[in-house]
Amino acid sequence: MKHFSPLRPGKLPVSIFLHRKTFLITVALILANLAVLIISTGLGDMNISPIDVLKTIFGRGTDDHTIVIHTLRLPRIIAAFLVGASLAAAGAILQGVIRNPLASPDIIGITSGASVAAVAFITYFSEVSIKWLPVAAMVGAGITSMIIYSMAWKKGVTPIRLVLIGIGMNFLLVSLTKVMLVLSPIYSSSEAYIWLTGTVYGTSWEMVWALLPWTVFFIPLAMVNARNVNVLQLGDDVAAGVGSAVQRQRFVLMWISVALAGSAVAVGGGIAFIGLIAPHMTRRMVGPSFGGVLPVSALIGGLIVVVADLIARTAFIPYDIPVGVFTAGVGAPFFIYLLYRNRNSRS
Repeated sequence: MKHFSPLRPGKLPVSIFLHRKTFLITVALILANLAVLIISTGLGDMNISPIDVLKTIFGRGTDDHTIVIHTLRLPRIIAAFLVGASLAAAGAILQGVIRNPLASPDIIGITSGASVAAVAFITYFSEVSIKWLPVAAMVGAGITSMIIYSMAWKKGVTPIRLVLIGIGMNFLLVSLTKVMLVLSPIYSSSEAYIWLTGTVYGTSWEMVWALLPWTVFFIPLAMVNARNVNVLQLGDDVAAGVGSAVQRQRFVLMWISVALAGSAVAVGGGIAFIGLIAPHMTRRMVGPSFGGVLPVSALIGGLIVVVADLIARTAFIPYDIPVGVFTAGVGAPFFIYLLYRNRNSRS
């Protein structure tokens, strides 16, 4: 217990034990995210100093700076952070519940379900307002998750069956998406392809406010269930032996993960590998306890996407490269490394 500090809020009849290392890393990541947000907001076609960025954010900037920051850059950067945090949290939940280090929303088909729905919307419902695209993506993610969970059910859902069916469904949905892209008109297929690559280009405050409630509600809800995830990581038999409602808790946690991943994909498109990379980086830093893994994963995921988006829009000016290109460039080799490291694992 020497690594923990007790926290007793006021006269409330509760106490919380904080892991000191996890707490310090969390604070450091919060500060790093704030610093990157300010720096990223000031970089682009028009470079703005961090001091002027802060002045503009608090309503004391020039008219030019206000337009650039409040209209163009700040909603995009905040959306990038929320998307990264949601995807990383969703991946951390899946890896904890399924007990598989290769689990993430884009590996087991959740992202592909959203992609199929989004491409179908762009291709066959082009006359409908594009504002409904996030709704279509979330519906696709939800329906896909229900199909995967139903197919994996056999007197309960086991992690290995869920992963295998999810991977198979992922390949099926990817193929279906490619067929729709081939058969669709050029103008709609190009728009769909950019969305599939993953981008926060052109994000408005409306989309930020649409994503924010999902992130700020479901991540704390997952934190409330942290103890259940820790128990599930011990295995179904052990979890049931200590009185845990295994199937019910797995179902609830799966849907929390789907809500986070679906909302993130609805805004950011198919940004890949964040849900895979961030939880692994986190466990190297703070250990396997889910109470520390979840918030740190969310902060790391948000930081990765914000930095990737900064590179995407500044490294090749005047071109704006989709952020998913950079996350896939880092994530694909990392995925191969995980496959190699776990090649002898039976789980």
